[in-house]
Amino acid sequence: MKTILPPKVISSSDISVFLAGTIDMGHSIDWQQKFIDKANKEETLDDVVVFNPRRKFWDHTWTQRIENKQFSEQVNWELDAMESADVILLFLEANSKSPISMMELGLFADSGKLMVCCEEGFWRKGNIDIICKRKGIDQYKTFDELVTAVMTKLKELVESNEN
Repeated sequence: MKTILPPKVISSSDISVFLAGTIDMGHSIDWQQKFIDKANKEETLDDVVVFNPRRKFWDHTWTQRIENKQFSEQVNWELDAMESADVILLFLEANSKSPISMMELGLFADSGKLMVCCEEGFWRKGNIDIICKRKGIDQYKTFDELVTAVMTKLKELVESNEN
């Protein structure tokens, strides 16, 4: 897999996945790397591009305002990556708030790209479940189930792209 991190320019015609979900300003588990490590074991996914928003050097003192160049660059990079991705993996960790991830769910609910895992105990799980049901978004009980389903979907896309 080829991983693209912000603020690297997004330009790829390859099959791609965006890793949306809980980051909690870098305090959550690095589930993005767990996904990448598992997917890297699959040869058929070698040419898949992963858009990972977990920036290596995020400064928590950056003001979250449109005027802040770094902040604006990050948010626009994420939006551009989600728009260009073939699949959006959305993982909501039980003990997080993840307000931006919920906003991203709303923005892309009608895209047909979302695959979601909202862990039991997430503070707004009921809202997430209802949105997924109403919009026909595939939902998974555990992170591992989500990873397996996303990898299967990516393999199908790679296969159909080759034919």
